[in-house]
Amino acid sequence: MLKIENLKKHYDNFFLECSLQVNPGQVTGLIGQNGSGKSTTFKAILDLIHPDGGSITLFGKDNQDITPEDKEKLGVVLSDSGFSGYLRIKDIIPILENMYRQFDSSFFIKQVQRFSLPMDKQIKDFSTGMKAKLKVLVAISHNAQLLILDEPTAGLDVIARDELLDMLREFLEEDDERSILISSHISSDLESLCDDLYMIHDGKIILHEDTDILLSNYALLKVDNKQYEALDKSYILRVKKESYGYSCLTNERQYYLENYPNITIEAGSIDELITMVIRGNNF
Repeated sequence: MLKIENLKKHYDNFFLECSLQVNPGQVTGLIGQNGSGKSTTFKAILDLIHPDGGSITLFGKDNQDITPEDKEKLGVVLSDSGFSGYLRIKDIIPILENMYRQFDSSFFIKQVQRFSLPMDKQIKDFSTGMKAKLKVLVAISHNAQLLILDEPTAGLDVIARDELLDMLREFLEEDDERSILISSHISSDLESLCDDLYMIHDGKIILHEDTDILLSNYALLKVDNKQYEALDKSYILRVKKESYGYSCLTNERQYYLENYPNITIEAGSIDELITMVIRGNNF
């Protein structure tokens, strides 16, 4: 569906170099702090910026060679784009009908009503949550095969985020070949949605793992100095000095549960794992 190999983009104070892949029928998450390279990667995929190196393959073609018909198979949400605030939903429906041959206006209107979005109100007067829902509704209303979603839940409260994620789950259920590449700095949004996660930091992919494995096999060991000295460090990925001793990141949680019953072993949230990968020291 999408394959990025050694993508490079250089700015004065930033250098992006990353590879990732989105397979048919899968949801892939790209997680990282603001400024880590998520939006730059998405803009390169969409040919909005020109990479300095590497390759991007989309629907089996170089992204420079995709046709207008191929582009219609993309549903896109970018954090810094959208319709003019002076338009109303009733104004954008004919625009979308002209843009997309497979735009489903009846589905779109039904979803607008479902989420209580006003047809006659200017978009500039929408709440942040309403604007976000509208962007996603547009992306899923023309039979797209791949969604490219850059921070679609940014600025939303918990309820609005949950409603938006439900929209995406329903989109996937309608066709098991559909895929999503979604970025966020809110890890909890991605834990329940994504099949695999890429973590990006300072323009580089620092970790790629299946979400289930991250949540089941990775763990944080919290040990005092004496416990740390006695610890088998064969499966320690990162170490960080703490006031109580050390915190250690492992991807072999079960090994330490079985062999070190007296140490503190926590599953850890994805946020905590990211912090350890970024701030911890290589062992």
